[in-house]
Amino acid sequence: MKLILTASILGLALAGSAFADAAAGKAVYMAKCKGCHAADGTGNPTIAKMLAVTLKPLGSKAVQAKSDADLKKDSTAGTGKMKPVKLTDAEANDVVAFLRTLK
Repeated sequence: MKLILTASILGLALAGSAFADAAAGKAVYMAKCKGCHAADGTGNPTIAKMLAVTLKPLGSKAVQAKSDADLKKDSTAGTGKMKPVKLTDAEANDVVAFLRTLK
C-alpha cells in the first residue's frame, strides 16, 4: 500500500514538468530572463560586472545537473544576487523545459 501511495505522489509531482512546453518556456525566458542571462543562456557580461558575480552558463554541466525542482525554485525564489522572478507554476515548468534545451 505504501508503495502505491508513494508512486502516486511521485507521479503527481512529476506531472507538472511532464507537460511542460519548451517553446512556451522560450517565450517566457525571452521576456523575463534574457536581460540578465542572454538569449543563449551564456549570461550578460554587463549585468555580471555590475553585480560583481559570475553568471554560470545555463547550458553548463553544473546548471544542467540540477533537478527540475531546483531550477524552478532558483527561478521563482531567486538565488545569490538573483531576484525572484514572478512566474506562474506553468510558466516556471515551461522555462525549465526550455533550459533543458540549452545543453
